[in-house]
Amino acid sequence: MADHVRTVPRPDFLDKPTLEGEQVLLRGLTVDDVPALLPMFRDAEASRLTGHHGGDELDEARLRTWYATRRDQDDRLDLAVVERATGNVVGEVVLNEWDPGNESCSFRICLVPGTYGHGLGTEATRLIVGHGFETLGLHRISLEVYAFNPRARRAYEKVGFVAEGVLRDALLWDGERVDATVMSILAPEWSRHRGRPETAGTASD
Repeated sequence: MADHVRTVPRPDFLDKPTLEGEQVLLRGLTVDDVPALLPMFRDAEASRLTGHHGGDELDEARLRTWYATRRDQDDRLDLAVVERATGNVVGEVVLNEWDPGNESCSFRICLVPGTYGHGLGTEATRLIVGHGFETLGLHRISLEVYAFNPRARRAYEKVGFVAEGVLRDALLWDGERVDATVMSILAPEWSRHRGRPETAGTASD
């Protein structure tokens, strides 16, 4: 009965790499990044776009405790997004919810207000997704994006994420129920286009 079970090599999530692009580099998050990231957590629009209702966990002391442990996580990868031109930390990217049996992870990204629209998020997404497939050996990376966030959806499509379906009324925000679209990218797709599918446009995210 166990013939279908196979041993899958565990991705090395303890390795927090530095991944370099033209506009951004990704590196391991530290507690010292909290001051730069605080505007991201305190911005009402960022909370809306990510569907985060907030709470005590956004207290600076709690955030410092959280980020102080990021380097020790062996089942997820949290990296800071650093703008190369300025050296400023402008956000974070995360591979989490690792499913070893299916060689898959979830992905999320959040940027500090004022840094949207310059392609930073698109490049950061390409870097961590490429790492997930080419180094960690993942087969599937997925995400959810809310209907009121078309900018993010377009950025994900530019990297090769494909819409799979809709989670109806997945979020209740200010009395409005909002759908979420499930999107994913697969290793064979990545191997074909390396995050630049032919249907991608040229506009910044």
